[in-house]
Amino acid sequence: MTLSASAPLALVPLVVVAALLVGLLWPASRAMPVAWAAAAGVAFLAWGMPPEWILAASVNGAMAAVEILWIVLGALVLLYTLMNSGAVDRINAGFASISDDRRVQVVLLGFFLATFIEGVAGFGTPAAVVAPLLLALGFPAFAAVVAALIGHAVATVFGAVGTPIIVGFQQPLDAVSEAIGAGGFESVAAYATAAGGWAAVFNGLLGLFIPFIAVVMVVYFFGAVDAEERSLGPALAVAPLCLFAGVAFAVPYVASAWFVGPELPSLIASMAGGGAVVATLRAGYLLPDEEWEFPPREEWPGHWVGSIEPGSETASAEAATTGGTGGGAGGADGAEMSLLRAWSPYVALVVLLIGTRVIDPIATFLQEGPGMTIAVSNVLGTDIGGAIGWAYVPGTWLLASALIAVPVLGMSTDEVTSAWREAAGKIVSPAVSLVFVIAMVEVMLQTAAHPGAAADGSMIVVLADATASTFGAAYPLFAPVVGTLGAFIAGSITVSNVTFAAFQFEIAQELGLSTQLLVGAQTVGAAIGNTIAIHNVIAALATVGLVGKTGRVVRLNLIPVAYYVGVGGLLTAVFVYVLFPGVF
Repeated sequence: MTLSASAPLALVPLVVVAALLVGLLWPASRAMPVAWAAAAGVAFLAWGMPPEWILAASVNGAMAAVEILWIVLGALVLLYTLMNSGAVDRINAGFASISDDRRVQVVLLGFFLATFIEGVAGFGTPAAVVAPLLLALGFPAFAAVVAALIGHAVATVFGAVGTPIIVGFQQPLDAVSEAIGAGGFESVAAYATAAGGWAAVFNGLLGLFIPFIAVVMVVYFFGAVDAEERSLGPALAVAPLCLFAGVAFAVPYVASAWFVGPELPSLIASMAGGGAVVATLRAGYLLPDEEWEFPPREEWPGHWVGSIEPGSETASAEAATTGGTGGGAGGADGAEMSLLRAWSPYVALVVLLIGTRVIDPIATFLQEGPGMTIAVSNVLGTDIGGAIGWAYVPGTWLLASALIAVPVLGMSTDEVTSAWREAAGKIVSPAVSLVFVIAMVEVMLQTAAHPGAAADGSMIVVLADATASTFGAAYPLFAPVVGTLGAFIAGSITVSNVTFAAFQFEIAQELGLSTQLLVGAQTVGAAIGNTIAIHNVIAALATVGLVGKTGRVVRLNLIPVAYYVGVGGLLTAVFVYVLFPGVF
């Protein structure tokens, strides 16, 4: 089968997803089983993938979904623990001491907190943690998800302590190690670090405006119920703050990528930049003259909110009606609780995540120690295997933080029971969607793995090949699109890099262009692709009790995607052809 014939077929599952989710606004629980069936049908009929391989790939996808659901469960348990204890009331008061302005909260939480958590954990954790926190502070659920997804995008390049570079680049580029050596690099790891430096430059420049874009999206689409009353004015009023936040993040981000390595840029940038912005605000600089707030709650349309009522007061009321007394030690003294005590579960979370990822003996034991991973190999007699790293996945440490919070916040048994019961109830609906979307991805990735598979490559590779062959010398303009495609399908910048980093390298060599710059540009699309990755969106929506609105979120987030990919492509072309044509 030729590339021209196979590419449209490989596109079928994505067309189904786009048509049902974005076009018809089907809930993901209905759309994704249909998309999986489409992928399975194309894999069987066009790629000759045996049924047992299709089922094995789907089982592997289901196992990956379990890990994501574990993260969502942990985030929900932690959220309800803070709600029932009264800690959310104190956290809200703490932010009010800086500013009650929702635009400022988008910058502090939606950007800096999200990028910090991305640097520590990655893999969907930031949106799963930050979105429910914004919800608890009074944001509409829809707005909370949009802000959290956009805000963390730039940090995904070095998320989970550099995993997208250390694993996402090094693993696939081992296949071209000889060419890398010929380019003057001692090892693939050294090359990956260098390419990561260029990735930081691209994303650092683009990320300058991410805080502003996040604020624009919240202000414009959630500042008025009537579309005719929407205005960019409130967003422009905080443009200086947003630009300062972007610069405060970008400078240490790029510097640490070049001079420290790929493990810590997102962590260093979020801490240094966030600290600088908080200090500036506390000193009275860059604060907006007038406070901005969402429209009155009673005016919000139904798709803005889900089953969890926004705002700490209503959240506490809901907790009381679902079994929490609200009158335990935590619930009773929420107003007098110290800010450090209220934040202590999140402090514990950060310490646990850093410790389990940065301290090598601990990280190694949690990933490779006896009983730390539930692994399945040769599923249905195929070469496909999967594993659930229950001990290492952030969900375990989210739950641990929730348990630590119980004595620290002085919660009663009823309050704890209520928190866990509510969290478990909220995770049921998105489970079907997640299982089928990741099963679809695995089928598409494995279409070239079975014995006798065609040499064209998997459905994913065929789509990338078609993109490159279509654009030729203009390819640098569209290089980020490949990364976006991978992240949109797989929901992970790491998987996108694993799938397409070697492809970007080979295309660069075929066209006689800089391999480092094109491999770096791969992360541009992959980073922003996380904001529309179906299972990331589903997981984030689940944490705020808003199920079935995946298409709406994807449609809205296509706006920042268009900016990031479009300007990123222009930057790539300028770097490749004008500024740094001699870089290997």
